[in-house]
Amino acid sequence: MSPLSQRLQPAPDRIEITSPYDGRVVGRVQPASADAILAAVRRAHAAQVEFAFSTPAQRRDLLDALAAAIAGEAESLAQLICAEVGKTIAEARNEVRRAQNTLRLSGDAATFLDGEVLHCGIVAGGANRQAVITYEPTGVVGAITPFNYPLNLLCHKLGPAIAAGNAVVAKPSPKAPLAAQRLAELAMESGFPPGLFQVVHGAAAEAIALARAPIDLLSFTGGPAAGLALKNAAGLVRCLMELGGNDPLFVMPDADLPSAIATAIAQRYEIAGQSCAAVKKLYLHADIHDAMLDALVEAAKAIRHGDPLDPAIQMGPVIDTQSAAQVRTRIEAATASGARLLVGGTGQGAMLAPSVLADVPPDSDLFAQETFGPVISVRRFTDVGAAIAEVNAGAHGLQAGVFSNDHAVLKRFSRELRVGGVMINEGPDFRAEHVPFGGIKGSGLGREGVRIALREMSETKVVID
Repeated sequence: MSPLSQRLQPAPDRIEITSPYDGRVVGRVQPASADAILAAVRRAHAAQVEFAFSTPAQRRDLLDALAAAIAGEAESLAQLICAEVGKTIAEARNEVRRAQNTLRLSGDAATFLDGEVLHCGIVAGGANRQAVITYEPTGVVGAITPFNYPLNLLCHKLGPAIAAGNAVVAKPSPKAPLAAQRLAELAMESGFPPGLFQVVHGAAAEAIALARAPIDLLSFTGGPAAGLALKNAAGLVRCLMELGGNDPLFVMPDADLPSAIATAIAQRYEIAGQSCAAVKKLYLHADIHDAMLDALVEAAKAIRHGDPLDPAIQMGPVIDTQSAAQVRTRIEAATASGARLLVGGTGQGAMLAPSVLADVPPDSDLFAQETFGPVISVRRFTDVGAAIAEVNAGAHGLQAGVFSNDHAVLKRFSRELRVGGVMINEGPDFRAEHVPFGGIKGSGLGREGVRIALREMSETKVVID
């Protein structure tokens, strides 16, 4: 059976969502049939026809109302995210806070979706003509989201889409769909017109069905294999895709080492290493390699991992036992190829200990592929150009971080790294909600981030008279 045929097998009658930490059932959702998905898209089209003529102020009011509704039950949403994803309660509360910011910033950006006027006198016969360029809604946005930020990543699609005058049909990950379902309910309670924002549930088959439905734009966050399947299914529909990354952090000899260590720890072990822009590859200059590595290992040992509902816990489980098994397999293969496991590598079920490996071969799966788990893979380097070339040779190009105070070195990293974003004296996982976010090569198509996504989800119209 082909992979696509496997993806199109019938879905179960219902999906049970279980806690990655203790396996308890935290909720259930009903997967949608292909007919139900088509009906949702048709309802969205009907709602969007009228909503397309809403004013920016009306769109901002809707998004502000939804942000206020989230704020009104912030703690229960955080508890829900903690339960279905396994991220710590502190991480979940932060996600709820960021989701509110994303929606409010989207509402603000709606008032600045301005066009421009161009004189046509640059061409013969155009002296008395001008081009008026405006941005109009695309129509219906199909939004497919992953498990790791089930609320905020959906808001990063919903907010700009609504701000631009579109409707949204979303399909969240079957591993963590409950926050998305509650968001849709809150939207209705906040005054969203019926059909303007809907959530359908399911797995890969339902994602393909949504991509094949008569949507006008597909926005997907997930892995490259799924992204390619969805792009093929969508045909000529415009696609925005954030497909992950294998993100490096470089630390130079003149860097603030305590800050670099704290950043590497925070940005790798957040959500148990399941962030697309997390520090996955740590390049340490030979002059500071040993000292920083020793400190990094001690910091990793100090991470408290366990029950994510416990406020004292700093790291919870990965999303499921299969994901944990894949990470363990990659660690074992890397050590068999010469990597040194300095701490971690242990765990049961979906729990993995914070891990650090040194001298990781660049062609090992642990290093060469995006690894969604709490593992820092360390490489020693002396030649900046060679280190940059090694990163550029990889399949991904999302973000990178560099710790240094040498302007010439920073300029070189910024110019030569083939990635979507370079963070200076910061890790690759840094993101501000309104700033463009996305990558090149296998990391995706287009950009998220409220301001640029508003344009990505709009159609350009030119009127010349």
